[in-house]
Amino acid sequence: MSAPSAGELVKQWESEQERLRQQVVEDDTEDWQRTPGFSGLKRLGGVDLSFIKGDEINACAQLVVLSYPDLELLYEDSQMVALTAPYVAGFLAFRETPFLLEALQRLKKNQPALVPQVVFVDGNGLFHYREFGLACHLGLLSGLPCVGVAKNLLQVQGVDKNEEHQSQIAALQKGGDSFPLTAASGKVLGKALRSSDKSSKPVYVSVGHKISLDTAVRLTHSCCRYRVPEPIRQADIRSREYLRVHFPTAET
Repeated sequence: MSAPSAGELVKQWESEQERLRQQVVEDDTEDWQRTPGFSGLKRLGGVDLSFIKGDEINACAQLVVLSYPDLELLYEDSQMVALTAPYVAGFLAFRETPFLLEALQRLKKNQPALVPQVVFVDGNGLFHYREFGLACHLGLLSGLPCVGVAKNLLQVQGVDKNEEHQSQIAALQKGGDSFPLTAASGKVLGKALRSSDKSSKPVYVSVGHKISLDTAVRLTHSCCRYRVPEPIRQADIRSREYLRVHFPTAET
């Protein structure tokens, strides 16, 4: 049987996203999510993939688990992987999710006491072309609450990086301030968050799974020592360091 064409693959993926989208939970499901200081939250996960420059296939899949609220490292897993699925805009999850899910499964098998209670994903959740980004995909397949945090604005569903958007960013006065990312339909898909007093450039927070948007924004802000929330920042730092050590002549 021949492999599906690019067009057939995209249709398959669209269908899969539509099917899984119906299962995403956009509400708080855990007791710790409903408390002002997230009482009961002890472990945060962060995931990321880093590539060698010029190589779109070989990457370091990284999982970290940090303590909360101290944000100290409890666990890390760095694994070289080969991404076989092609890169298609809007379908990043089909390239990356299998390897991030494997990292979570290894942790569950080897050190179940350290499985995170929520996972931060370097990417979008509901703020996506079909409201099913990487954070939704990973959350649904892992069964864990997930938060998508993107560093750049994905211009989808009528959300544009226009003058109005820039003026809304300028109006964010302090860390914790945010404004909604509203689709043309009127649905709020995420929020732009000024995550730190030190950084005027926002991050874009959206629901992945099993958490409400307001809680996701509040939690993201509480995890930011700098602009990017610490679980994602540490996953990025450690995956790049792994590549630097194991591939010293390559650029990352």
